[in-house]
Amino acid sequence: MNFEYVHLLPSDFAPESRVWIYQSNRLFTLSEALDIESSINEFCEEWRTHGSELKAFGNLFFGQFIILMIDETKVGISGCSTDSSVHFIKELGKRYNVDFFNRMNLAFIVKEKLEVLPLTQLQYAIDNGFITPETLYFNNLVQTKKELENNWIIPVEKSWLQQKMKKAV
Repeated sequence: MNFEYVHLLPSDFAPESRVWIYQSNRLFTLSEALDIESSINEFCEEWRTHGSELKAFGNLFFGQFIILMIDETKVGISGCSTDSSVHFIKELGKRYNVDFFNRMNLAFIVKEKLEVLPLTQLQYAIDNGFITPETLYFNNLVQTKKELENNWIIPVEKSWLQQKMKKAV
């Protein structure tokens, strides 16, 4: 699988544009992915804050991550607008019977494949060499476009998981 993604991000958005990443607990089928991408596009076109149009971007990445982005250089996002995006993601979750809000599911690239591992199984994976310091990890905690471009897919040793690696040594 090709894990290049930066070229898919809008080049006309400011580096400080706000980002939200929602990771599904499973890979979507092709037909689901096409429908989800259509829904994301529709949502982003209609996304408003206090009646003003937002400069919004959204896409489904790697069949499992929904990324929403707002460039606030002209219009800032309100709490109600953020709530509407959460509501939208929850509705998608219900429609496809997936969980976008379980932060205990960690995503890695293992043998050129996206693998999701529950946090409860991480120590076992480390102890048995399935996850190493060099294993690429999806850091869904990034908050800006610049962070998304530079720190979304990073080695485990450069993430908060590095503390778990030290315990294994």
